[in-house]
Amino acid sequence: MVFNFLKGQFIDVIEWTDDSRDTMVYRFERYGNSIMYGAKLTVREGQIAVFIHEGQLADVFEPGLYKLETNNMPLLTALQHWSHGFNSPFKSEIYFINTRRFPGLKWGTQNPIMLRDPEFGPLRLRAFGSYAVRVTEPRAFIREIVGTDGDFTQDKIAGAIRNIVVQKVSRVLAASGIPALDMAANTKDLSEVVTKAIAPTIEEYGLEMPELYIENISLPPEVEKVLDQRTSMGIAGDLNKYTQFSAAQAMQKAAEGGGGGADGMGAGLGMGMGMAMAQGMAQNMGQNAGQNAGQAPAAGGATPPPPPGAEPMWHIAENGQTRGPFPQSQLASEITRETLVWTEGQSGWQKAGDVPALAGLFGATPPPPPPPPPAG
Repeated sequence: MVFNFLKGQFIDVIEWTDDSRDTMVYRFERYGNSIMYGAKLTVREGQIAVFIHEGQLADVFEPGLYKLETNNMPLLTALQHWSHGFNSPFKSEIYFINTRRFPGLKWGTQNPIMLRDPEFGPLRLRAFGSYAVRVTEPRAFIREIVGTDGDFTQDKIAGAIRNIVVQKVSRVLAASGIPALDMAANTKDLSEVVTKAIAPTIEEYGLEMPELYIENISLPPEVEKVLDQRTSMGIAGDLNKYTQFSAAQAMQKAAEGGGGGADGMGAGLGMGMGMAMAQGMAQNMGQNAGQNAGQAPAAGGATPPPPPGAEPMWHIAENGQTRGPFPQSQLASEITRETLVWTEGQSGWQKAGDVPALAGLFGATPPPPPPPPPAG
């Protein structure tokens, strides 16, 4: 700020330089001094000067260099009833308004947004982001927001604008109909919709919002945990590989726990339970696959026991896949001694050559040949 005092108490040069980066409005301090008629007014780029005379909004000056005379102060001249030859000092409040963009202002939902998601049903979401504001109509901004505040910073309006943003974001997200899992891919479009919805409200304050960003839309932690589990099951794919993966994880946790004492026992139990669960899942999936291949499923997903007098039905496991069930009379052409088979009542998969019930399919193994007769 530069003050040149000429003729005692009269201000000759009026200007304002801002180094705070957050001041939106600054009242030029006169310290009880009058403004000399013909004084120089400097309004820099990104500023607008507003004269207020006896509580009334008067002339507005855009960027430029002005000599304060009756010909460029029509409203003030009319309020004062100045004649064309007026050259006396006058008193007036001068407000410099910063018209540059104020970016990086933050917003966020203090309470969750309730909506009906097409996939998950009733759901609570949180969101946060940033926005920027800029003064476009100085008269409205002073009249509706600033009042007589001589040092108005962005913090004094950020709270009010943030409440408007959160309200509009909540309504737009709830009415969008976009599934929660797809919102991250549509934040740009949602931001534009919110910006358009906010525009009429902040225009009444003499402001505009040149940019608004939805930086994150998050689900409740409980829902995220369930999604992570579902994703893990999808990634597992091959159940045999999933069994190996589960066993490896359990072994690693056991090693990290030291493997001894109560912790070691707990880790071992966890490993055994994990492997048993994975194997059970693999067996159930194999049974279901066999049923889908041509057999009607029974209640509970298990293979129904054969009726009295009927021959057993056998499942075959090859390369991580299951086939069957096959009646025992047709099994000879499908298996070898090394083929893994299973039937109702059997504790797990076994090699066909080790199952007593299937021994007749392979015939008796001949004894070794006798030694050759002695020569001569």
